[in-house]
Amino acid sequence: MSASARPKRPRRTPAPDLVSPERVVALRVLRRVADGAYADRALAGEARSAHLDLRARSAAARLVFGAVQRRRTLDWLLDGAVENPESVEPGVRDVLRLGAYELAWSDRVPPRAAVDQAVRLVKALPGGTTRVQARTGLVNAVLRRLADEARPRLEELARDPANAAIVHSLPDWIAAGLVSALGSQVAGEVMAAVNEPAESALRWNPLRGPRVGVTNALTVPWHLDPTLPEAIVLDGPYAVEDSAAYRRGLVMGQSRASMLPGRVLAPRPTERILDLCAAPGAKTTHMAALARGGAHITAVELHPARAKAMRSLAKKMGARIDVVFGDAREVHLEGPFDAVLVDPPCTGLGVLSARPDSRWRRREEALAPLIELQSELLAVALERVRPGGRVVYSTCTLLAAENEEIIRRSGATVVDLSERFPGMAHPHLPGALLTLPSTHRTDGFFVAELRAG
Repeated sequence: MSASARPKRPRRTPAPDLVSPERVVALRVLRRVADGAYADRALAGEARSAHLDLRARSAAARLVFGAVQRRRTLDWLLDGAVENPESVEPGVRDVLRLGAYELAWSDRVPPRAAVDQAVRLVKALPGGTTRVQARTGLVNAVLRRLADEARPRLEELARDPANAAIVHSLPDWIAAGLVSALGSQVAGEVMAAVNEPAESALRWNPLRGPRVGVTNALTVPWHLDPTLPEAIVLDGPYAVEDSAAYRRGLVMGQSRASMLPGRVLAPRPTERILDLCAAPGAKTTHMAALARGGAHITAVELHPARAKAMRSLAKKMGARIDVVFGDAREVHLEGPFDAVLVDPPCTGLGVLSARPDSRWRRREEALAPLIELQSELLAVALERVRPGGRVVYSTCTLLAAENEEIIRRSGATVVDLSERFPGMAHPHLPGALLTLPSTHRTDGFFVAELRAG
């Protein structure tokens, strides 16, 4: 029988009652996060595999980030609506989290549709007919109840300031640390802000071409920042890593706050610059660009794979960087240097919006070793810099123990940055800078420029 004579199979038309693809992807990501995956990386992979368009990818990201960030609050809501919370299967709980998130925080979907989609989603979980029916009944009953009760219950919860950690879905120790560092009012504003979408910003790289090569290709509204000429702030979703400008090294994703350390250090051509904790390399390549490729930059990275990736990034960005593998506290370096950047490992509490699961990965018992490491790295920087040279210490955290207390113990003189960067003055350490997600609409960063005592 010829190919043309074969009977044609009837085309399958998608059933109108199927669950939306962004919800399917969101559930897959939550399941992977439960197994230890990072939410942002899992989302990128699942969205590519499902061939989601930009709109659906943005919707999936909103669901994933919301359900992961607000997990504690969502579980508080769900546990109050389920007769036996411990008996809820993990996969079913993830479906309930997605549905409850839409009911409590999203006005884009009518409650009836959110419940209906969650019911359809839970049917896709593996299991026999009896189990599927039980799951369906549970999800339908719980979410129908929360459609009426979720927002009033949250309003009641928020009336007591003692409930801040539950209201804003944070571990108790993080909420307490933010209150201690910033005061209850500002801390509350920050805790609310870290559950909102992170700033979407790009850094133009002049080493690879003019800025119009980026802006002319943008398909979303954007605006510039008067303090940071290289910053392009996006007002809509944009897949930068899929762009030609990114592949050419003309641009990379980087928040405005993350650009501050390079701007504060202000590298000059012919200077010798040391970056003690360099990977993934955004700040290092930024410094190379600010010096128009003329500075001699040495970057130290502890992990070999990250050091290798950083060499590839430097090549892509056209940045002349000598990447040294080793522990910055021990590696041999020919000094002294004109300027040193110390951007040490930290708790990352200023970037919780961009890293949705990091709040659940951090452990209070890891804070003391981090503080010790930060102090040691700053001491190394002060030893490596030439007399009269510059040391910039920066973190993407907001805890006083990792920021101003480290600086005070160092004995170094703090250079006043307040005139160069108006509106960013640190409230408790004169001369230093502090950006807040709630105030500056970017990541939370601490930056101080020092001179050895």
